[in-house]
Amino acid sequence: MTIRLLAPDVSAKIAAGEVIERPASVAKELLENAIDAGASEISLEIAQGGRALIRIIDNGCGIAPDEAVTAFARHATSKLCSADDLYRIQTLGFRGEALASIASVSQLTMLTRTASEPLGTLLRYEGGELVRHEPSGCAVGTSITVENLFYNMPARLRFLRSDTTEAGHIARLIMSYALAFPDKRLTLINNGRQTLATLGTGQLYDALTSVYGLETAEQTMPIEAEVGADVHLSGYIGYPSLQRANRADLIFFVNRRWVTDSALSFAVIEAYRTLLPNGRYPLAVLMIDLPPDDVDVNIHPTKREVRFRRGRELFGIVQRTVRANLMSLHSLPAVETIEAPVPTFGSPRRSQSVWSTPAETVSQPEDAPRVPQPQWQELADAAGRLPMLRVLGQLAQTFIIAEGPGGLYLIDQHAAAERIRYEELRERHTTQLLTQELLDPLPLTFSASQIALLEGHLEELAEFGIELEPFGADSMLVRRIPVHMLHQELQPALLEMLDEAERQGSSFSWQEQALITLSCHTAVRAGSLLSLDEMRALVRQLELTDLPHSCPHGRPTMVHLSQAQLEREFARR
Repeated sequence: MTIRLLAPDVSAKIAAGEVIERPASVAKELLENAIDAGASEISLEIAQGGRALIRIIDNGCGIAPDEAVTAFARHATSKLCSADDLYRIQTLGFRGEALASIASVSQLTMLTRTASEPLGTLLRYEGGELVRHEPSGCAVGTSITVENLFYNMPARLRFLRSDTTEAGHIARLIMSYALAFPDKRLTLINNGRQTLATLGTGQLYDALTSVYGLETAEQTMPIEAEVGADVHLSGYIGYPSLQRANRADLIFFVNRRWVTDSALSFAVIEAYRTLLPNGRYPLAVLMIDLPPDDVDVNIHPTKREVRFRRGRELFGIVQRTVRANLMSLHSLPAVETIEAPVPTFGSPRRSQSVWSTPAETVSQPEDAPRVPQPQWQELADAAGRLPMLRVLGQLAQTFIIAEGPGGLYLIDQHAAAERIRYEELRERHTTQLLTQELLDPLPLTFSASQIALLEGHLEELAEFGIELEPFGADSMLVRRIPVHMLHQELQPALLEMLDEAERQGSSFSWQEQALITLSCHTAVRAGSLLSLDEMRALVRQLELTDLPHSCPHGRPTMVHLSQAQLEREFARR
């Protein structure tokens, strides 16, 4: 087989394929160039999901006439001079590939002018070939119009998703950079309709409000941490009541660069452990500032993946900071009344109730409107505990009814007992866990994959008093169990742990799941009739826990109906 050099147009398309994957890739490269050019106002317009049109207009420094054509040469950049500069990168772009790659797979027009020039420069490229180059009048800054993306690469064009999906990727891109650069006014126009506009005030909370809406922004809290003289962490995290079905809203910026990093995502998810139900994820927008030589951004053409020199240390900083902020203030689910036209007993209107998190319990940043908190809530939050509650009775043998300074509380007896048992087991695990050796070892049957999982983690289970040993091809023999499991079914607990291990994969923690599963299977069950003394004891123990408002699975232990809401329901105010 003969070895030959590829034609320039072929090699250009191959190189473009590394950088330009879809319309959002084009928008990303052009947006980063506009930010690096010092623009304070950037407008991004798209049509048909970016296939037909991507136009970005900025008021940055522009490009000098004698450098305009050079900017489209491959590996031409103003941001690097030597290889050593790769370890001190402080700009978003630096590879010098974006404009050349975009021009090779589209019909591109650029209009640019610097402040020192009376006229700007107009360039037109088609499939990487310069077809027009002339002076032209324009405002200071740069306007780049990309039309008919991948018109000369039909194979790549066929792999694009629907217009809605591609537009969604672009919207997510500009939303993320609006959060990274709250001091810039960013606008997105999709098929002639403006879908995003930020104020450019410089306040992250304002950008958060523009991107997610005021209702969501009000359910977040600011965080900040300074570690030494060179690591700074800041941003906003959502309250546990603000849940997502996936990790899409775990957004990280490293030196203002939007990055994806599985370790950082895992650090945040770990911080929310026991505060969110399984399969639900938080919202977090975190800014990490590091010395440029502590992070390598030159490991992937798209620059979305980075490598940290002190990755383990950074993981700990993120996890501890987020967890500490969540522990300092944990919102209490409440009942919010919404007026609805429901006729009853001759009354024209009646209130319907829905579960939500009250605005009074949500901490706000300094630049956000602040809602007054009731005095009892301030005291409860400051102490990190519940207010003193008086038990009134039991509902449906599942919920404990209690009265407090702030109104009425409905407590899920199983969830509350889970929280109590979880913290008790956690404390015993660090001190002394009481176990009992079985006189007659108990054989349990599992599938082949489950047997393999158990055999690989016998030591972790033994730490929690569960001693197993292989017994035949499809069974395990139970030799020892924790004392509190003596009258419980062990196999359902182990099966629950195995299901979670298979679902979570490498992120699964056997130690943490053992605590959660054992606390669940040894707690008071829903449907159990409790005496008044038992209910009082349960509530007193719940008041002493670190996180009384949620069970280890992340479900709420209680909901709150305030006295003011009760008075409104009965038309007393």
